Order: sequence, then structure tokens, then C-alpha cells
Amino acid sequence: MGEPRVERDPEFALLEIYEAALPEVYGYLLSRCGNRSLAEELTSETFLGAVGAARKPGAGPVTVPWLIGVARHKLADHWRRREREERGLKLVHDAAPEAVDPWEAELDALRARQVLAQLGPHHRAALTLRYVDGLPVPEVAEHLGRTVHATEALLVRARAAFRAAYEDTHAGEEGGPR
Repeated sequence: MGEPRVERDPEFALLEIYEAALPEVYGYLLSRCGNRSLAEELTSETFLGAVGAARKPGAGPVTVPWLIGVARHKLADHWRRREREERGLKLVHDAAPEAVDPWEAELDALRARQVLAQLGPHHRAALTLRYVDGLPVPEVAEHLGRTVHATEALLVRARAAFRAAYEDTHAGEEGGPR
């Protein structure tokens, strides 16, 4: 008969690997993320994952290179989660409607109609067809009996005249531009 053999407790083996691997895993994570508290958190997640994996039946040995691989995945998961959160916050921020004062919008529309009424008939017609009626430039040209090129030039001049008249009206009402 052979000598009785005492099997080593897997808990002690895991504790030994923890003591040996802790500086390497933590150093690996710290060098990649540059944040001590994050490196500590991810190190603890790495070792918690190792304990869970070591307790599974048929689990392979827990080694330092394997732990570094787990740490790499934990860090990648962290960056993905963080990117998702930032993207979600950006979407929420972008989706948040700007507080628009309906009276301000109504005042702008009224002022625009007044300015449009002050313009010459060609400018008024071109701007109305293009921006109020929403017609494309070729259709505006057809309605005005002009070529597309001549209509584009007319729209450039009409927009400049509208802008100047609008700024004059706005400056006169409030004592200066906004």
C-alpha cells in the first residue's frame, strides 16, 4: 500500500496565485487606464472572475497570463460600457428640445412678413416661391419666366436685401442687433 496523500486545498492554491499575480494584474491595468481606483476595481473584478472560474468543474489552472487576459477583457468591457453610456447621454442631450418661446417665434415670423412686404416685387416673389412655398429653384425659375441661372442670381440678391432689411428692422426695434 502506498503512503496516504493529502490533497492540497484549492483555496490555498488560489490564495497563492492571488498573492503572486496581484501586483502584475494591477500594474497591467493601471498602466493601461491610468486611474488607480479604476485599476483597483477592475483588479477585483478580475479576481472575482478567477474565483468563479476556478470553482467550475473541469476548470483549467488559474495562471498569471490567464489572469492578465481576463483583466484585458474586463478593461475592454469597461471602455465599451463607458462609450455606450456617453453615447446614450449624448443622444439624450441631443434629443432634449431647446426651450423655444412661442412668442419669440411668432414675433420673428411677423417681422419676416413685414420685411418681405418692404422688398421689391421680384425679390418678394422669388423668396416667397422658394422659401414660403418650398419650390425648388427650377420651378421658381419657371414661375418667374427666367432661366435657372438668372433665378439663382436673383435669389442671392433677394436674400441679401432681405437680410439687410431684417437687420435694420431688428436694430430699430431693440436698439441694436442681438
